[in-house]
Amino acid sequence: MSRDYSSADRLLIGLQQRLAGFNRPASTAAIVAPSPARTAPPDELLDSERRHAAGLMRVNHAGEVSAQALYRGQALVSRDPAVREHLLHAADEERAHLQWCEQRLAELGEKPSLLQPLWYAGSFAMGAAAGIAGDRWSLGFVEETEKQVAEHLDEHLQRLPADDARSRAVVEAMRADEQRHGQQARDLGGRPLPPPVRGLMRRIASVMKQAAYRL
Repeated sequence: MSRDYSSADRLLIGLQQRLAGFNRPASTAAIVAPSPARTAPPDELLDSERRHAAGLMRVNHAGEVSAQALYRGQALVSRDPAVREHLLHAADEERAHLQWCEQRLAELGEKPSLLQPLWYAGSFAMGAAAGIAGDRWSLGFVEETEKQVAEHLDEHLQRLPADDARSRAVVEAMRADEQRHGQQARDLGGRPLPPPVRGLMRRIASVMKQAAYRL
């Protein structure tokens, strides 16, 4: 028997399905796109450099978990089919980023953040809230998110060990995609967010980065 679900029902179902995905072994995940690191030369990092690079890539992985959640939460409540399609397409590309980061972490002998279910749940709720506010605000949220992520990736390119060409290749490819997502959101009519909202987003991101680097 079919059933008509309310917006709240669909939010909870979507969140439950996505959180359930964290129980799936990483080896069973389909590869969306080849990692940019595949053509980069192998590295010979000191232990301290390897741990530092892994911490940065764990932060990037946590950011991609959050991006998946944000976009899917927004898409779930979007009113405009074109906006929904943009969000879902961006989420698919973020899924590729997620796998690139996970592969690089494995190469560095490390694992993703232990807190990723928390990152997903919190970001899904934020994305849904942005979507409920309206599609133009939702697109503005995408634009600001991608702007901040691109800045964060620029910072990581400065902080990665000089000889870590494989991590650098991943980060550079991710940055190009994030900038494109932000431009597309602006072109679709995204509304600039008020300064207090942008500031709050930066503070939340800062907490996540500090925690994910270590955990």
